[in-house]
Amino acid sequence: MIKKKLMQQGMKLMSDPRVMKLMSDERVMKAMMAAMSMPGKVENFSKEQIAKVAKAMAIATEGEVKDLQRTIRDLEEEVERLRKESDRKKEK
Repeated sequence: MIKKKLMQQGMKLMSDPRVMKLMSDERVMKAMMAAMSMPGKVENFSKEQIAKVAKAMAIATEGEVKDLQRTIRDLEEEVERLRKESDRKKEK
């Protein structure tokens, strides 16, 4: 509901001639693009800083833990496959 209302207000605002003129200014568009890209840049910077701190403190990052969990799961599946294969050979 709120999103729909915001979209309606945004469309109404965009049809205002003053806003249209302002939006046609290249400097305004560059500033808008910079503002829109800021959250992504902040997130990337934060992730990089967290990784640096984790490395400095010899702490595993979330990504490293997930990689290890995936590797363990793959190895467990491989061990199970080999057990089944071994059991089948013993039965023959």
